This record gives sequence, structure tokens and C-alpha cells, in this order.
Amino acid sequence: MNNQTKKAYLLLANGMMLEGKSMGLEGTTIGEIVFTTGMTAYQETLTDPSYYGQIVTQTFPLIGNYGTNSEDFESDDTYLSGYIVREHCTLPSNFRSENDLDSFLKEHKVIGLCDIDTRQLTRIIRESGVMNGMITTTEITDSEAALKEINAFTIKDAVKMVSCKDCISYKADGEPRYEIVLFDYGHKRNIMRELSKRGCNVTVVPYDTTATQLKALNPDGIMLSNGPGDPAENVDVIENLKEIIKLQIPIFGICLGHQLLALANGAKTTKLKYGHRGGNQPVIDKALDRTYITSQNHGYAVMSETIGVEIGQVSHINANDQSCEGVLYKNAPASTVQFHPEAKGGPQDTSYLFDRFLGMIDKGVTK
Repeated sequence: MNNQTKKAYLLLANGMMLEGKSMGLEGTTIGEIVFTTGMTAYQETLTDPSYYGQIVTQTFPLIGNYGTNSEDFESDDTYLSGYIVREHCTLPSNFRSENDLDSFLKEHKVIGLCDIDTRQLTRIIRESGVMNGMITTTEITDSEAALKEINAFTIKDAVKMVSCKDCISYKADGEPRYEIVLFDYGHKRNIMRELSKRGCNVTVVPYDTTATQLKALNPDGIMLSNGPGDPAENVDVIENLKEIIKLQIPIFGICLGHQLLALANGAKTTKLKYGHRGGNQPVIDKALDRTYITSQNHGYAVMSETIGVEIGQVSHINANDQSCEGVLYKNAPASTVQFHPEAKGGPQDTSYLFDRFLGMIDKGVTK
């Protein structure tokens, strides 16, 4: 049972107010409100840099039942602006648990809200689209001023804020077979883990690493990671990727990396009404004519019709809304997907794509 007693409030950009109870840090925070349908992996959600600037709502009604443990984190910190759940479990039970959710949120300075109707909130977002909101533990006395502040909020320089500042190297599990450079646009650790267990030495590099700097590292392959924000905002990154494509080194992009490579190839992206976030998105692999259940976390999508036929072709589509979920390129040894084949917490149906990427390297198309 939830033992939180201090009131907290959620004020939406449309003026609607919801009252609940405080969890985590007390205070006030503003962000873009999104929802995720994952039934598990809340630790991974809390530490995923892709949620930078967002207030995350969990649609699954009970969160915190197995506590938290640092082994499952996707990064060292949290980047989201706030956290909303229906029922917050204060007495976790799991042999791997190191801490409870409330203590984790306090430690990482995350303002949370519980004991509200998350189904109602999710319906609002589905009908109206993602919107800004404010969580506060202080009663709002001037809603007009608060709404002005809420509507003025925007997510800016997201990739710059979450990317590493220096190169970080990780050794392969066992005998190394490949040297991979992972561009950190807000990467999740499990990308590195999936590569390492396949015999890859991985060098994580800052988001603004140039083609010249990359060439000096002499990699066998390039990973473009997931990350937050509007992909089209990253003008310098997109221009840099145009030069990296010319190196003809095998590339595999995930989520934001998928969007950025498409933009570098002249395609366009669009903002989805409420995005795809959760572990149950069906995706069709057109080449295999198979549907896979995937983990996703994105608010933007590549517009399929803007991909030039001479540049590439759509390789995966979302079975629900037919949006672009993957591209296979013709002008370079490159492929990208919108979903997360590295998903820790599952599903792991599409981890075969890492093997496909390394198979591209094995064909000797580089060096």
C-alpha cells in the first residue's frame, strides 16, 4: 500500500488539474508528458537518456514492486523531468533489489506523482496528443502564471545534454573480433552489452565526433545510438553524418540514430501525435515477412515517402499505423531501425539485427 501523505498536483497545458500524492523529491518540475505501456523494466525507463525533458507516465498500475538495482540501469543517472504512476509500491520484494523506488527517485532528484488515475491521463494524451505539464508539491494559487510557464517550455539541445564528453572504451567479452565506434546521442548500455558479447571492442564517442576523428579510430563498424529530442534540431550532427556516409564503413542505427541517418540522406521526419513507448509494438520485417514484438521509445518518425528510391528502401513498418520502422540503404553499407533490438527487459525478438550488422562487416565491405 502507498504510504505517501503529502499532496501533489499535475497541471496540464490544457488547464486540467489532477491531484495525487508526492513521491520522490518534493518541488516543482515542468516537462513534456508522455506515457509508456511497459509492464516491467521501469528501472530501464528511469535511466534511459531518451526521456530527457519528459514527464513519464507508466500505464501499468503498480510500479516499484521489485525495487531497483544498479545492475539494470541503462545509464548512471536519470534524465527525465518527472515520473507518474498510479500505485507506488513501497515494500519491494526481489532478491536482486538494492533500494526502493521512492529512495531511488530522491537520490536522483526526480519529482514524482502517484495515486492519480493514469488511465484517464493516458486517454487525454491519446486524444489530444502529447502536451506539457507541471508536477508540483506546492498548491497552485496562480494557474494563469503557471500555464504560461508550462506552455513556454521546450526541449532544446537534448543530445548535447546527455552525450558523453570524452571517448570511453569497453572490451569485448572474450576474444575481440571487431572494433566498433558507438556514437553517443544518449545511448543505452545494453547496446554496448549486445556488441561486447558478440566479440566487439566498443569505443563510445561524443555526439559531435567528426568524420576525420572517426576515421583515425579505424573502426570496422559504426553504431548510431538512441537519444532524445527532435531529430531535425541536430543540424550539425546531420551535416557530420553526410561526411561519415562517404567513408563507406558499415553503419547500424537505432531510434534517434535511425532518424538522423535518414535526415542526412535527405529524408524528413515528423512528430507523432503521442509516440510509441512500451514493449509491445508490432513491427513487420518486410524481407522476412515476419511480425516481431518490439520495445520502442520515440515521439518522431521518418516519413517513408521522403526516402529517395536511389538512396534506400523501407525495411520495417509498424503493423499498427504503418509508420517507418527501418531503412536499408543502397548508397552505403547501412541499415537502421526505429525500435530497440537491444531492449533489456524485453522483448528481445529482434536481437538478430546485431548479427546482421556484424555480418555486413564480415562481407569485407570496409577497410
